[in-house]
Amino acid sequence: MALYRVMGQSPESFAQVMAKIPGPVPFLLLPFETLWMRARAGTLQVGSPAPDFSLTKLDKTAQVQLSSLTAQNRPVVLVFGSYT
Repeated sequence: MALYRVMGQSPESFAQVMAKIPGPVPFLLLPFETLWMRARAGTLQVGSPAPDFSLTKLDKTAQVQLSSLTAQNRPVVLVFGSYT
């Protein structure tokens, strides 16, 4: 199914396709939530190493890369959300 393959692509690609589909058509004709959850599930499992990435420090003086912290056996806690 083409829509399922599009769901697995970047959010930008998915948005371009969805913008061309009229109104609530995909939501009425397909088990949209189930397809979305499967397409966006990814391949990481519990215990899988986190993908390497870098982030700019809050004071913008440097970047910190995840692999540099894990190579030093330093604990890393990732918090996704907002406390504001």
